[in-house]
Amino acid sequence: MRLLLVEDTDELAQTVLRFLRAEGHSVDHAPDAATAEEAMAVANYACVILDLGLPDGSGLDVLKARRRAGDRTPVVIATARDQVSDRIAGLDAGADDYVVKPFDLSELSARIRAQARRGQGLPETRITVAGLEVDRAAARIWRDGAEIRLTAREWALFDALLGARGRIVPKAALEELLGTFDAVIEGNAVEVYVSRLRTKLGPSVIETRRGLGYVLP
Repeated sequence: MRLLLVEDTDELAQTVLRFLRAEGHSVDHAPDAATAEEAMAVANYACVILDLGLPDGSGLDVLKARRRAGDRTPVVIATARDQVSDRIAGLDAGADDYVVKPFDLSELSARIRAQARRGQGLPETRITVAGLEVDRAAARIWRDGAEIRLTAREWALFDALLGARGRIVPKAALEELLGTFDAVIEGNAVEVYVSRLRTKLGPSVIETRRGLGYVLP
């Protein structure tokens, strides 16, 4: 999944980024409100992890502005503010979940996955598609009981197609997704990873719609 982390404390941000990327997610980082607003306005995220105390404003103001603009992207507030009144204010502003620092990274990840699934209209975590058994929560895939192991980038691309299954995902969107893994990607990176996925999962699992993108039927 493609995620946005809005966090101004660099040490914490780097810890969360490493953990989520190791789980196979592509994660953008916004250290302040202005960057967060710009990112949310131009990119499609499966979920946003939002701090409230930002150096140039309040995370609540960012959230309220996006909700007024009609943005329904799931948002998990992650903040040191632990008062009941803060939780109520966050949820009333349009947040989908609320965790208090210090939080367990595995718990945060589970909350992110839950909200992202709801946002995509896919509440189930374990599904069958194209003869594959997929556990989105654990980022694992099996065929006939045998596990198929994917790299973080392979899983991120497959999960993006899975979340949009039945709908075409433009190549540019997948390039942007791969580009968030702290590495320069080649112009044919999407084709390379789609080819690897077809080799591992089956040649007909991902369909190419020429000039449009890719789709998981």
